[in-house]
Amino acid sequence: MKKRILKPILILLCLGLAAALLVLGINGYVRLSTRERILVKEEAAKLSDVDCILVLGCGVWDNGQPSHMLEDRLKRSIELYDLGCAPKLLMSGDHGREEYDEVNVMKQFAIAAGIPSEDIFMDHAGFSTYESIYRAKEIFGAKRVIIISQEYHLHRALHIANALGLEAYGVNANYRNYQNQSAMDAREVLARCKDFVTCIFRPEPTYLGEPIDLTGSGDVTNG
Repeated sequence: MKKRILKPILILLCLGLAAALLVLGINGYVRLSTRERILVKEEAAKLSDVDCILVLGCGVWDNGQPSHMLEDRLKRSIELYDLGCAPKLLMSGDHGREEYDEVNVMKQFAIAAGIPSEDIFMDHAGFSTYESIYRAKEIFGAKRVIIISQEYHLHRALHIANALGLEAYGVNANYRNYQNQSAMDAREVLARCKDFVTCIFRPEPTYLGEPIDLTGSGDVTNG
């Protein structure tokens, strides 16, 4: 009787251990394979022929202001634009509902900082990190980009870019400590595994659409 009980328990323990090792292995691979592409701003300024600075969206508060994390991403992107790292900004985020709009908040923040409207493109259908990067390549025609996000998130973004054939570098936007960072780090481990698998199958994003030329005016994406 004891053997009958112990056998399924041992099988479950072995399966659980195998799953844990797989998660840790993928997480480690994603981190190690991308760490050399995370640059400081001075290194990013030395890059040439960068099509755009891709700013990944994040939360917007009910009062229409960017969350602290998004504000820091925007500050870093403006800093890099002013250093001449790229001629255009691509604000990619969630604007899937009329009442929730990350990308216009992002663009207005950059305009208020003195960046010309025509140099700021918006991707209204950047509903996830994967979709933002997929669309940056396939819709906006980017070939070489600098991605802006917090460092814990950059590893996943850079892995996705590499898997999709987009040459990408990251610059972190860690200007401060963030609430619940430990919880975000834990969730990010699972998100890396999820997008690792997603990149194997490479599904199309929710929306595609007509190509948009990054060498033109960003005002074509207003709305």
